[in-house]
Amino acid sequence: MTWFSSPADATERLTAVGYLADTATATTTYLAGSLEKPLLLEGPAGVGKTELAKAVSRATGADLVRLQCYEGLDEARALYEWNYKKQLLAIQAVDHESDRSWSETHDEIFTEEFLLTRPLLTAIRREEPTVLLIDEVDKTDIEVEGLLLEVLSDFQVTIPELGTVTSTRRPFVVLTSNASRELSEAVKRRCLYLHLDYPDAHREREILQAQVPDLDDAIAEQLVATVGRLRELELKKAPSIAEAVDWARTLIALEIRNLDEEAIRTTLGAVLKHQTDHERAIKELRLGARR
Repeated sequence: MTWFSSPADATERLTAVGYLADTATATTTYLAGSLEKPLLLEGPAGVGKTELAKAVSRATGADLVRLQCYEGLDEARALYEWNYKKQLLAIQAVDHESDRSWSETHDEIFTEEFLLTRPLLTAIRREEPTVLLIDEVDKTDIEVEGLLLEVLSDFQVTIPELGTVTSTRRPFVVLTSNASRELSEAVKRRCLYLHLDYPDAHREREILQAQVPDLDDAIAEQLVATVGRLRELELKKAPSIAEAVDWARTLIALEIRNLDEEAIRTTLGAVLKHQTDHERAIKELRLGARR
């Protein structure tokens, strides 16, 4: 399968499914598919890293398989595990007076019937076009990266009881990281790399108008300028692109046509989710307006 025929094709098809990709993003996305290399996306939360993987899935018609990473993730949750309850029932069902050996019983219970596949193994075994999203990989323990190396290097997994499972159709792999910790060089070496940041004002207006077509141009400009000022503050959580879109939809729902101080105070919960951030934003935006 050819994921995209060129960077221009990637731009056009991603735009068609609602993802406005700049030149660097479209080019790297094209290369990830063409070279069959995983794509590592790094940057602050809320800049469209996860959404890019979803957009590739929508644009190409491929199914999305997602591994959501978190602290404590292990092989059983990422790769596979055996259905121990079902195995135990199968063992208990064996006639203990028969002269069947343990090795025969062992071979019967470590088969496909008792295997529970998790996202990594699921993506490798699929014969249909697949986008594998390994989301927030920086939240895992560093030991988990060892699980990824075999997958990212050869797109294969070794199951001791069954042997090596090798991909017949390589998935389009996207790893995302908020850079909460440094990933190992071994993982980075196997990937193409792209840093995504918050868009400039012009591109963010384009995103808002694409996602919220009923948004008035004047209030779109006010909203983008205000979100930009909020991102310059020392907040617990800066506004993401998705939250800016939510704010735009909130303003339309309330029929607000001017983003003044009162409108900001009333609707700030759509974009900031910490009380301390609310207090700082109201104070700083008020001071900024008086200068």
